[in-house]
Amino acid sequence: MSDGVSDLGRFAEPSLHILVSLSEGPKHGYAIMTDVEAITGTPMGPGTLYGALARLERRGLIEALEPVDRRRPYKLTGTGEATVRAQLERLQGLARTGLERLSDSTS
Repeated sequence: MSDGVSDLGRFAEPSLHILVSLSEGPKHGYAIMTDVEAITGTPMGPGTLYGALARLERRGLIEALEPVDRRRPYKLTGTGEATVRAQLERLQGLARTGLERLSDSTS
């Protein structure tokens, strides 16, 4: 039986970065872009950001809140939170295995 989260497929990096940013709480577009740059060291352009936000919203992983001072904040849904957690756990396992293998190959 499916848990729903695994059915959502893999994520492109921008989507995962946005979900990680929103895991701290609701943010508007510019705040997401600056947070993602702080986390990754790489800027995210507005086209990438708003395209990914639209896809994440269609998938039910985030939802737009009422605008505040002409800025529309977004927040994770329950499914979004479960999804980002599952994706990060998978990446953590991949990183752990990769690092162990690299360590073994230098021994």
